[in-house]
Amino acid sequence: MQIPMKKFLSKYDKQLTTAVAGLLVFLFWRFIRPCMLTYQEQFQLFLFDDDYLYSRLIQPGGIARYVAEFLVQLYNNVTFGAIVLAVAFVLVQVLTWLMLKAKSADTDIRSWYPLSFIPSILLLYTGSDENVMLTYTISLIISMLMAWAYQVSMEGKSRVCRYVTLAVIIPLLYWIVGPLVIIAALYMLPLSAIYAVACVLLSSLFVPYPVVCLFYGIDYYRSPEILSFMLIVIPVVALVIAYLTRLLPQINHRWSYVMAVVLLCLTVFMVRSGYDERKYNLMEYDFLVRTRNWDAIIKKSQQKMPDLPMSVSANNLALAMKGQLGDRVFDFYQNGSQGLMPLFERNFATTQLTGEVYFNIGMINTAQRYAFEAMEAIPNCDKSSRAVRRLAETNLINGNYGVARKYLRMLQKTLFYRPWALRTEKLLGDEKAINDHPLYGWLRKAKISNDDLFSESEIDKICGQLFLHNKDNKVALQYMLMVPLLDGDIPRFMRYMRVVEDNSRYVPGVLPMIMNKYRVPQSALR
Repeated sequence: MQIPMKKFLSKYDKQLTTAVAGLLVFLFWRFIRPCMLTYQEQFQLFLFDDDYLYSRLIQPGGIARYVAEFLVQLYNNVTFGAIVLAVAFVLVQVLTWLMLKAKSADTDIRSWYPLSFIPSILLLYTGSDENVMLTYTISLIISMLMAWAYQVSMEGKSRVCRYVTLAVIIPLLYWIVGPLVIIAALYMLPLSAIYAVACVLLSSLFVPYPVVCLFYGIDYYRSPEILSFMLIVIPVVALVIAYLTRLLPQINHRWSYVMAVVLLCLTVFMVRSGYDERKYNLMEYDFLVRTRNWDAIIKKSQQKMPDLPMSVSANNLALAMKGQLGDRVFDFYQNGSQGLMPLFERNFATTQLTGEVYFNIGMINTAQRYAFEAMEAIPNCDKSSRAVRRLAETNLINGNYGVARKYLRMLQKTLFYRPWALRTEKLLGDEKAINDHPLYGWLRKAKISNDDLFSESEIDKICGQLFLHNKDNKVALQYMLMVPLLDGDIPRFMRYMRVVEDNSRYVPGVLPMIMNKYRVPQSALR
């Protein structure tokens, strides 16, 4: 039985290696970095709509972008998202190998197989940059596939046939994938890269994008005016590897094992050094807040103390939602009152999390403004599924049913948000159903109408208004007390405690400690 197994492993060693590598990539995204997938998904809104499709078809590289955005919506389910990225990793590796074989003059090049993993490893490394879009990967795969197909199909064909085919393929491929057509052109026929560059320049006369964006790729990077250095390195490396066997002699098969070990060590090093643990923690906190998993947030904070403003604010919100902020506030690191309500920043990532605090405290108008500002701040001008859903919710709570219906109709054209949008649309105009809703009904009772304009330095006063408007709003009550306490303003804290004593039976667990530490007499509460 051992001999057939040995023959089997020898015959299918390349396929098994690729399969194992793909499985490891799947496990990495599914179990080690799943929140990076949900982070990407929330900053786009893929619509099954003719206008949406047309808006992509009229862009250079728009077809690849449309395919990528279709796949990114699957990130809503992290298992699907991990499968997508694992398949992409395998496709880049396999295509690198096929391109290498097509250019090789040697019939036996098995020893070079480990080199075909290098572009995929670099691609995995670029995944640490949350602004690298899947459009780049899809464009790379299509470009490599077209380059290899051209090389194989044109073998033995006349020069005229090759030139005519190139004249047709390159403009078509440019419109499908964008500027990565230049790399494909270099592989098919080096001089044809000049033709590819000419296509990019010519397109600038017909599309409303700066020339620099056309060369960078409209959706390769979240900010179209920026191009990561690694996005240039990956296709260049793939191209060099494809030509490598023409320049170097065949090597002993045993050296392939050495190369495999070196590449494995390189992969581990690049993943460990490239993926910022602190940045990922913020993404995880943001996901847990988005899904309202308060217990998981507190558990995560107990395991590792949050020390960044956004993670601190997420933990404080979770404590407040569980009624524990006034008791456990000093069990965790605090950075002043900004750990409760971070200052407004025109940043599409952090603004959404800050908006969650305002939403859950009952400041519906402010939460609506933050959702809109966050969506408008997305650098590539995409819409946000998360923001659109929040805008639908805030308008529903405020009774703006026409506006809420507009956003719900948008979400009904999506894959994962459609069921929720259909259920929520039934609430429009049904006052009793909204008032009985466990979340929207409560927020209707908790909200105040005059929270549009306020000073961020007086957020405690807004929380006081929320509390006096609805004395069951324990979240606002806890925030009102904790703002002066975290700012070290003990007299203001005690004044607020007198207001609380007159209107509620709530007593924060930190009160005895504060009174003892600062020697506050009992009469201060009367």
